[in-house]
Amino acid sequence: MGQVVLATFPDPNGLLNLGNNQWRSTAASGSELVGVPASGSRGVIQSSAVEDSNVDLTNELVAMITAQRNYQANAQTIKTQDQLMQTLVNLR
Repeated sequence: MGQVVLATFPDPNGLLNLGNNQWRSTAASGSELVGVPASGSRGVIQSSAVEDSNVDLTNELVAMITAQRNYQANAQTIKTQDQLMQTLVNLR
């Protein structure tokens, strides 16, 4: 039988991002501290569990609607400016 172990780091912000959700320890992160799940500050491992989203959907939806309204307002400003320029050109 085997034992699943988890690693923590003294400074997780010092880890080097290799991309594709892969990380490597550096001198800034310190050496890994290996231990069994649910010990120290390590999390637990739960079988057949689905990970919950860590995004607040309400805030994200409000931000998206705000961005869309800003885009529409900017587009309307450009359209109005274009019409003004066209009117000025026609006055010549």
